[in-house]
Amino acid sequence: MLIYTIIARNRYLYQIKTALKRSKITALLGPRQCGKTTLAKEIARSRDAVLLDMESPSDRAKLQNPEYYINSISGLVIIDEIQQMPELFPILRVLADKTTENGRFLILGSASPDLVRNTSESLAGRLEFVDLQGFDITEIDSAESRKLWLRGGFPRSFLAESEEDSTAWIDGFTRTFLQRDIPQLGIRVPAAALRRFWTMLAYSHGQILNSSKLAGSMGMNNKTIRSYIDLLIATYMIRSIPPWYENIKKRQVKSPKIYFTDTGLLHHLLGIHDFDTLLGHPQAGASWKGFVLEQILRNVQHPDPYFWSTYSGAELDLLLIHGSRRIGIECKFNESPKTTKSMHAALQDLKLEKLYIAYPGKESYSVHEAIDVCSVPKLIKLLSTGAF
Repeated sequence: MLIYTIIARNRYLYQIKTALKRSKITALLGPRQCGKTTLAKEIARSRDAVLLDMESPSDRAKLQNPEYYINSISGLVIIDEIQQMPELFPILRVLADKTTENGRFLILGSASPDLVRNTSESLAGRLEFVDLQGFDITEIDSAESRKLWLRGGFPRSFLAESEEDSTAWIDGFTRTFLQRDIPQLGIRVPAAALRRFWTMLAYSHGQILNSSKLAGSMGMNNKTIRSYIDLLIATYMIRSIPPWYENIKKRQVKSPKIYFTDTGLLHHLLGIHDFDTLLGHPQAGASWKGFVLEQILRNVQHPDPYFWSTYSGAELDLLLIHGSRRIGIECKFNESPKTTKSMHAALQDLKLEKLYIAYPGKESYSVHEAIDVCSVPKLIKLLSTGAF
């Protein structure tokens, strides 16, 4: 229990409690081992609740007649790993319509195409989603941000007693994901092939997706490669950031960029197990960029993030649009970042109100009337409060 009581996850607890007040059914989605069950148990301790785990044979046996059993329960009903029993979705719709204002359901599951489709179709108008990932930079002590970058945010990896223990956990997680979790989702993909593809994707982290090149390297067709990518996105393993097109006289990139959502997993696939190796690795800059972008997107939760790139070399790591306002973000793994021709092109072509340079340092300062250098925590605070 110690591993989960060290770091409070108050933001997510607030989101879950708020959703439970608003909606009959709240779905807490996220990858395995990111802390969903721990948060659900904490919610359960504060109110009248029953927790059912669909990976437990005894709990599954209780639901042989689910409508009868759940009707006999008062208070909050928590169903963990609900994707193991997709037949529950239409029954939950009926039960949610029958319950009083006090009756609520909290369903937990590893994100998957089946889970999202079933909840959307069966529970439309009755459901609110809360997405959960591992720890992020706002939840930890600032002195441990380097460890978060190296190990990633999965609780058992981040809080491991040593780098060796962290590596061992991630290795076990990877094997379990490929050999058990993927088949349990009803997806028949050979574990060895998906592992090889996953590793190749690690070397494309932060780059523009070239599915034809990946298909050629894997000896597969484009359709299969796309299905693998969709699978890893649906299970929260990778994030796809789409390109933004502007009506300008420049050829612009129209393929997405792919980033691993957890740098601990990325580093494991790249063979990086300590900080010295990370700093000397050719992918260090790309890894840090992905780490920063993931921290921003988790906390700002912007519905439509984009990147921008032209074939003449101008680019922008992240473009956030708020109504008529456009904010640009560049990530530089450099203690003294400078403005570049590319930044000025982005300012002009995209008509940015402001461009922020995220860097590893602690100070924040202006380098141009429309360009500020910012520490990552300061930038997240600015963007999340709307004070940019």
